[in-house]
Amino acid sequence: MQKMIFAFITAAAAVMLISPLFIPMLRRLKYGQVERAEGPHAHSAKEGTPTMGGIMFIIAIIIAVAAFSIYGIAFDFSVPAVLIMLAFGLVGFLDDFIKVKRKRNLGLRAYQKIIAQLLLSFAAAYYAYKSSFIGSTLYDPIFGSIELGGWYIPFTMFMIIAVVNSANLTDGLDGLLSGVSLIYSIAMGVLFLYFAKVFDGSFINEPRFVANRDGMLCMSVFAFAVAGGCLGFLKSNSYPAKVFMGDTGSMALGGAMSAMVIYSRSPFLFLLMGVCIVASAVSVVLQVGSFKLRHGKRIFKMAPLHHHFELLGYPETKVVSGYMIVTALACVAALALFL
Repeated sequence: MQKMIFAFITAAAAVMLISPLFIPMLRRLKYGQVERAEGPHAHSAKEGTPTMGGIMFIIAIIIAVAAFSIYGIAFDFSVPAVLIMLAFGLVGFLDDFIKVKRKRNLGLRAYQKIIAQLLLSFAAAYYAYKSSFIGSTLYDPIFGSIELGGWYIPFTMFMIIAVVNSANLTDGLDGLLSGVSLIYSIAMGVLFLYFAKVFDGSFINEPRFVANRDGMLCMSVFAFAVAGGCLGFLKSNSYPAKVFMGDTGSMALGGAMSAMVIYSRSPFLFLLMGVCIVASAVSVVLQVGSFKLRHGKRIFKMAPLHHHFELLGYPETKVVSGYMIVTALACVAALALFL
């Protein structure tokens, strides 16, 4: 448990140490947020706020994971998790860079994002499928083991793309995605600790389970490092935000959460633990579907869902705190299924 606590503190401290230098640098470079014209009118005041701040917690997470992972077995667990986070963060970085350079809200074209996400999700899914520590069997606390065989790869690709884009959609209010991700990552860190106990070699004397025990500890370190990075970032990202994470950060966090889902082998838990992130994506799908099928009629005042609450008159801080409370309750409920 000490490694997890130290990883959490290290990542949080690293972001707080980096931010006084990094945020002014973003201002000097004029890497400011370009608000979309169709967004809430109140958000026009946020135009020009430094973006791409996700770079700070990406660096912090890497430092914490490198410092506190169990070497050797880490190359099968936390290192691939970091690579998934980095890969999607890079796609987000390219998207942000084009936006700030061209001073427009459109970065990468939709087809470019889709191609990049398909390639990255396939690489991650194929690696997981071939890994002796993951494989094609899913574990559900209610239904038990589910063997997918070759269907594991397309299923996991869909899951990764869904999580990454849902996280991206959730990043619409000051401190929203970083706050929700903080709680989710702590819960996943606790879950990985529980898995490490289940795989303890003193109870199951097989090399694979001993390796999995250390691997689950590595993933717990990773999850707590992500949580720490989010906490440190919240200091500058909570309302009124001094910096935004940008697509760099939101896609990196989506990649990090996807990695946690893959290694937990319990993807259906994300529907509960990440309920607020899922709600963002579902609300957009429902809104678009309603608009097209019902001749311009909308279900929500605006999608994603957090903007609907904004337009109903709820203060931004109330919406964010409400999302964090719901996420915390959902995570406790999910952990209760295992613990």
